[in-house]
Amino acid sequence: MAFNRPVHFEIHAEDPERAGRFYTDVFGWDVKKWDSPVMEYWIVMTGTAEAGEKWAGIDGGIVRRRGASPVEGQAVNAFVNTITVSSFDEIATRILSAGGSVAVAKAALAEMGWLGYFKDSEGNIFGILEEKKP
Repeated sequence: MAFNRPVHFEIHAEDPERAGRFYTDVFGWDVKKWDSPVMEYWIVMTGTAEAGEKWAGIDGGIVRRRGASPVEGQAVNAFVNTITVSSFDEIATRILSAGGSVAVAKAALAEMGWLGYFKDSEGNIFGILEEKKP
């Protein structure tokens, strides 16, 4: 068993259902409300590794945001998830169409590929990475 590796993520959202639609529309993730008497929670399944894929990824959840909302101009005060994609430009277009916005423009990473950061429908920052083709 591997230790000290991320195994779950949570996306905080003012409107969890809107956030779920955003991630489903952009990445095709499966988001379902968890029927819990304790708290509102949406389970996020990002998929499974296909044969030959380098990364299997992790699954997570969406929870209603508590406390202050993100404020424009302030530094990021959270972990940022980065998602590998097959086409940076295609996914960037989907992000913008689904109500997201650019946080840090697309940039080339020497020997790695293309990386950029976006805001989701709730103002959370996440990255997308298109790995350089061998």
